Amino acid sequence: MSILTQEEAHRLFEYRDGELFWKIRPAMCVRIGSKVGGTNGAKQPYLRSRYKDQRFMVHQIVFLMHKGYLPKIIDHIDGNIQNNSIENLRSATNSENSINKKIRKDSCTGVKNVSYHKPTGKYKVSVTVDKKRTHIGSYDDLEFAELVSLEAQNKFYGAFASYQLKGA
Repeated sequence: MSILTQEEAHRLFEYRDGELFWKIRPAMCVRIGSKVGGTNGAKQPYLRSRYKDQRFMVHQIVFLMHKGYLPKIIDHIDGNIQNNSIENLRSATNSENSINKKIRKDSCTGVKNVSYHKPTGKYKVSVTVDKKRTHIGSYDDLEFAELVSLEAQNKFYGAFASYQLKGA
């Protein structure tokens, strides 16, 4: 995002319930009061917009309008990148942002930080701490491994722990 000040953002946009609306008419096809932002599907799922040949991410503008600065990385607390409510946005490091990612679609267990180890027939719990994978333990029962994973996330990730229960 190019340089945009908090004052300029307030001049251009109105924030209501996690969404931005235009206060000006940036183009002939856009009306004052129109919702700001669109996506490019899976290629670019974040809401974004343009103004005077500058690209803006909606969550960045919302954060700037409320906090007065623009961090390098903004984390969506609930993992929903379409939820740009200021209560759902926080400054984060790259590592903290990646902790809050959703469970991978190709996960064989459906539980974050739990994998199945075929040779032993056990569920292995591992978390990444300071860019290093840390083995927590191996367990016979998936539900117990899930509880251990949740405990490990709480211990190592604190506020960035992402509790995604199996089947949730």
